[in-house]
Amino acid sequence: MKSLAGFVLAAVVLSGVAFVLGSYQTDVYRKLLLWITLALGYNFLFGIAGQIAFSHFTFYGIGAYAVLILLFKVGLPLPLAVLAGVALCVVLALVVAIPATRLEGFYLALATLAFAQLFLVVLSEGGSVTGAAGGLANYRLPDVFGVRVAGPWYTVVIVVLLLATMAILWRLDRSWFGRACRAVRDNPEAARAMGVNVARTRIAAYAITSALAGVAGMVYAFVDNTVNPPIFGLENSFLLLFMVIVGGSGRHAGAIVGAALLYLMPFVLSPLIGHHHALVFGVVMVAVVQFQPKGLIGVWDWLRSRNTPRAVNVPTRGAELRR
Repeated sequence: MKSLAGFVLAAVVLSGVAFVLGSYQTDVYRKLLLWITLALGYNFLFGIAGQIAFSHFTFYGIGAYAVLILLFKVGLPLPLAVLAGVALCVVLALVVAIPATRLEGFYLALATLAFAQLFLVVLSEGGSVTGAAGGLANYRLPDVFGVRVAGPWYTVVIVVLLLATMAILWRLDRSWFGRACRAVRDNPEAARAMGVNVARTRIAAYAITSALAGVAGMVYAFVDNTVNPPIFGLENSFLLLFMVIVGGSGRHAGAIVGAALLYLMPFVLSPLIGHHHALVFGVVMVAVVQFQPKGLIGVWDWLRSRNTPRAVNVPTRGAELRR
C-alpha cells in the first residue's frame, strides 16, 4: 500500500512539472525522463548483470522505428503495433543474446557494437520503409480511445513509463533473478556451482532490458514526431554507459543521478564555455573513475556515513567484574 501511494505521489509530482514549463523546457524535460528510463535499464544490464553491451540504445531505436512502420506502413492499430513492436524487440534480443552472451567482456562489447552499427546501416538503406537517411517525419500519435494525447498530457505517459520501468527493475533486483544476476556478475563459476544457469540468466537479463528499451523508444517516437538514424548513433550508446558509471554502477539511484547530470550538463555549460563543455565532461569521467569508482552515489554514501553517529560499545556489568 505504501509503495502504491509513493508511486502515485511521484507520478503526480513529476507529471505536474510539465504543466508549468514552457514548450522548450517541456521538450528537455521529456527527453531527460526518457534518458533516465534508459539509464535504469542499462544499469540493470551492466551494473547488476555485469554485461558490457552497446546495443541498448539500438533497441531504443528499434522500438521507435517498429511502432511507426507497423502503424503507418503496415496499418496496424496502436495496441497491436505496440505489442508487435515489443515482440520484435524480444525476438531480436534473443537472436543477439543467445550467441553473444556466451562471450565475455570485450568480445561481448564488440558483438553488440557490430549489431548497433548494422542497425544504422539498415536504417540508412531502408528506402521508403525507414525513410533512409532522412528518417520518418510528419506523423502524430493516433487518438487513444478517441482522445488525443498531446502536450503536457503526453509527458504523463513518459512519467508512467519511467515509474513502471523503475518498479519492474526494482522488483527484479530484489528477486531470486536479481540475486542470480549479481552472482553471475561477480563470479560465474561460483554461480554455476550453486546451481545458477549462467547462460540463461544472461540471456534473460539482456532480453528484458532490451524490451524495456524498445518500449521507451516507442514512446520517444512521438516526442518530436520525427526519427532518423543520427538520433540512434553509437555516441549515445557510449553516453549511456558513462551515465551509469558516473552515477554509480549497480545502483538505481546512481543511474538516475548520472543520467540527469550528463544529460543536463551541456545545457548548463554551453552558454558559459561553449563547446568546451565536452572537456568538462571528460574531466568528470576521469575524476570519477580515478577517485570514486562507486560513482557519485558513492559520495553520497560516504557523506551519510560521516553524519551517522557510530554506536558506542558500553561494557556490561559482567564485563566490568571480569576485569
